[in-house]
Amino acid sequence: MFAQEAVDHSATVARHLPYLRRYARALTGNQSSGDKYAIAVLESIIADPTLLGAHPDPKVSMFSVFHSIWSTAGAPVTDAEDHLSSAAQAHMAGLTLNSREALLLNTVEGFDHDQVAAIMGSDPSEARHLIDVAVQEMERSVRGSVLVIEDEAIIAMDIVAIVEGMGHRVTSNARTHTEAVEMAAAEKPDLILADIQLADNSSGIEAVNEILAQFGNIPVIFITAFPERLLTGERPEPAFLINKPYTEEQVRSAVSQAMFFSSTATLRA
Repeated sequence: MFAQEAVDHSATVARHLPYLRRYARALTGNQSSGDKYAIAVLESIIADPTLLGAHPDPKVSMFSVFHSIWSTAGAPVTDAEDHLSSAAQAHMAGLTLNSREALLLNTVEGFDHDQVAAIMGSDPSEARHLIDVAVQEMERSVRGSVLVIEDEAIIAMDIVAIVEGMGHRVTSNARTHTEAVEMAAAEKPDLILADIQLADNSSGIEAVNEILAQFGNIPVIFITAFPERLLTGERPEPAFLINKPYTEEQVRSAVSQAMFFSSTATLRA
């Protein structure tokens, strides 16, 4: 019985871990830093398996353990390893406490207000307020130019409308690897928003890697129907990843987060 329970816990944790890692990475702005918190969650659950049953939904329980550790640590972004990280920390100081966490939990991870409240140890009305505040504060933080790499015309038009509605400028919409690299070379973007699979069966990841090899630090948001394929822990992973089908709120949140941390137009100042 005990062995079966341990197996069940292991399967549950494994199922939700990629999304916990995604959240941690977006929250800290750094893959290695985010993974340290995810590991701390696993260690806590191993030491006390009852933590996984603190809420009827074990995913909520896992995120609650994470939030407890994150809050206790003082909610640091990353060590200021470079100018961009230092600038991001400076921006962080101006945000309402816990608002960015609530926004990510709701719009990217898909938790409702009751679940966000349970994770953060607050009440649903406070969670709703924090989400509203985060949207307003982060969208005011930065503005920049965006390269969209998406081969499906309707989806591309939708993404462009969302991004421009936030006040950003879309430089181009590329449908293939070659177009993406050429458009980035013609005008360096502050942010890249890319699909994984492109029109000519080329790879959005390869296109992005080629662009980054030329320009260096440009924040990237990937959109994919199979996020778990990029959240394996076996190689460097994107800090910002949106599931297909996506919602407008997910796109807005990820764009705000990515621009907030790394916009070459704003964080350079």
